[in-house]
Amino acid sequence: MNHALRIRPPRLPRTEPALLAVTAAALTGGTVAWLLGADGVADLCWALGSAAAVVPAVAWVLEALRRGHAGVDLIAVVALGGTLAVREYLAGALIALMLATGRTLEAAAQRRASRDLRALLEHAPRTARRRTATEVRTVPSAEVAPGDLLVVGPGEVVPVDGRVTGATAVLDESVLTGEPLAVHRPAGESLRSGAVNAGGAFEMRATATERDSTYAGIVRLARQAGAESAPVVRLADRYAAWFLPLSLVTAGLAWLVTGSAVRAVAVLVVATPCPLLLAAPVAVVSGLSRASRLGVVVRDGGALEALGRARTLLLDKTGTLTRGRPRVLDVVAAPGWQSSQVLRLAASLDQFSPHVLAQAVVGAARERGLRMSVPADLSEEPGHGVTGTLAGRRMAVGRLDSLAGEPGWARAVGNRALLDGAAVAWLSVDGGPVGAVLLHDPLRPDAPRTLRRLRAAGVERLVMLTGDRPEPAQEVGAVLGLDAVRAGLSPADKVAAVRAERADAVTVMVGDGVNDAPALATADIGVAMGARGATASSEAADIVLTADRVDRLADAVAVAVRSRRIAVQSALGGMALSLAAMAVAAAGLLPPALGALLQEGIDVVVILNALRALGDDRTARPALRPSTEALIHRFAAEHDDLRDVLEAVRSAADRLSAGAGPESLAAVAKAHRMLTERLLPHEYAEEHELYPALAAVLGGPETTATMSRAHTEIERLAHRIATHLALADAAGSPAPEQLDDLRACLYGLHTVLRLHFTQEEENYFSLAQ
Repeated sequence: MNHALRIRPPRLPRTEPALLAVTAAALTGGTVAWLLGADGVADLCWALGSAAAVVPAVAWVLEALRRGHAGVDLIAVVALGGTLAVREYLAGALIALMLATGRTLEAAAQRRASRDLRALLEHAPRTARRRTATEVRTVPSAEVAPGDLLVVGPGEVVPVDGRVTGATAVLDESVLTGEPLAVHRPAGESLRSGAVNAGGAFEMRATATERDSTYAGIVRLARQAGAESAPVVRLADRYAAWFLPLSLVTAGLAWLVTGSAVRAVAVLVVATPCPLLLAAPVAVVSGLSRASRLGVVVRDGGALEALGRARTLLLDKTGTLTRGRPRVLDVVAAPGWQSSQVLRLAASLDQFSPHVLAQAVVGAARERGLRMSVPADLSEEPGHGVTGTLAGRRMAVGRLDSLAGEPGWARAVGNRALLDGAAVAWLSVDGGPVGAVLLHDPLRPDAPRTLRRLRAAGVERLVMLTGDRPEPAQEVGAVLGLDAVRAGLSPADKVAAVRAERADAVTVMVGDGVNDAPALATADIGVAMGARGATASSEAADIVLTADRVDRLADAVAVAVRSRRIAVQSALGGMALSLAAMAVAAAGLLPPALGALLQEGIDVVVILNALRALGDDRTARPALRPSTEALIHRFAAEHDDLRDVLEAVRSAADRLSAGAGPESLAAVAKAHRMLTERLLPHEYAEEHELYPALAAVLGGPETTATMSRAHTEIERLAHRIATHLALADAAGSPAPEQLDDLRACLYGLHTVLRLHFTQEEENYFSLAQ
């Protein structure tokens, strides 16, 4: 079962390439015959080429009239008929070739991508396991009735809406909300169809039929949204709306005033708008080609034209503005433990777990070069975590049921997780917590630059639509300077929001999940982050970003704006020249055949101008030399290696706040050694190697001056910490008046380092592929 997301006018199969071949052969054959002196054969070839174009051209005109508008093809039909009537066959053959070429370019572009519900329907649940007494039977999901008791096994899709009974359900609801973190639904909580069981088997009580459940509603939304989306009107057709009557009136007046039908045909020949038939499509298709080289696949020229007029941009959060995969935010160790030790042990337990958080913990340990051990007696309880034996001690990583009665450091971790919108993986040894790994879905480094470029390209309103909680959504919105943030939205809510925005301006929706597909189909232009596979979002989209980088969106908009500008230039410039030629033809100074050749000269000018759309846009991301890109990759890798230095600075400040004992002072000394031996050499190398290379690309040393000032502040704070340590060593312990300033230095340095790293990653590192 395959349902198209958009209703599209029928197209005659393979008409355009066949017509192009016939008209090109007719024109070539006639030209050869004319050069050989066989004028009769030449006229026959040219007449056949003209006649061959009439039938499909009439079909295209009727198709356009059924949609309620007369397009540029009508001018071509009138001109073709006129050339045949007055026996100006060469002019007719030239018009036929122009018409066939323009239509072939458009048809080729429209075949770039399919738009259907295949991915949505493939994910839809088809069967359910219904329990009656002690028997469990598999039945079609359409037979499930409210009140039925169902069993959902690991990895299975929830078939209908219902409520959990018995054990807690651990669900992956990303297909519905876009959020990658597993959700725990205890007994009594509601379930939505389409969610995937990410834990152990559980039972549920159906509360709706398949037809009335959440996932079926998403599919219906996508179908309805596609059906209501009007096809994009070609730029050429918009200009033809006034150029067509003007051409006909001019030709009619020439005939009426002079009584010469040949003059009227000459007017129509030079009025045949090759800038519309050919030059505008060339500019648009050149833009499509340019976009594809940048990792952007555009459905057709109409989509590119509409993107160039967009003024409102709606964005999903997870997987679009954020990475869509959890990453380690911080590692906190209990007194007497080290953060690297906590991460190593947690990763050792998690390395055999398929859970998304476990994979993030293991990935962080590998990035930091930590060697993991193989645990014994390993077991995993879905929804709670992994337990095993390491070095003779029983350890677990996962959830804590409650923080009540836990030490102060653990309660502080819980508070921080709440403030940062982070998930926590607790490491417990012999039943007590000894550390915690905080995880979150980080912002894409290229997101801030992308949004700045979008505003510069003419996008006036940026809005986030997300199914996530309001707190993390508002934080992302504040960091990016969005105009509005709407959180906690269902797929239906997103569709409603898109419809509301479309009422005010041409609207683009960007997303990456199945839950975004209806909204993508509803928007004027749907853009899918398709690098992770052909999901329903990419099926429903007009544009697919094949690289896992959101800055390709800014590239796509820049290409669309530039291509549309060049297409308009070509169309208006060519029509102005055609208007001048029409006046000359109406005066009887330009016969039809000569007019057709003159029109070919106009063709050359406007097509050469249209081909500029293949070139680079000066507003695009700056081109980097291979040596500069290698430096960026080097320093980006060093940022990952230096995360433990930031953690050591923060940990030393925390320990100093708990008390100024020998252990606290040792932690400060250790943090300072790491600063001196690892971080400061990194900053020095950036200042003297990376920044000069970037300044040459970005426009001079002033472009890196602010970041250089941050280097100075980092060095100043590190030197201040060293002075405090020297004073404490001389006195045997830090004086009371030192403690406040030392803590301020450590916390301040940690903040400056985090901000500095983020700015470099956003402004500089995101420039590299």
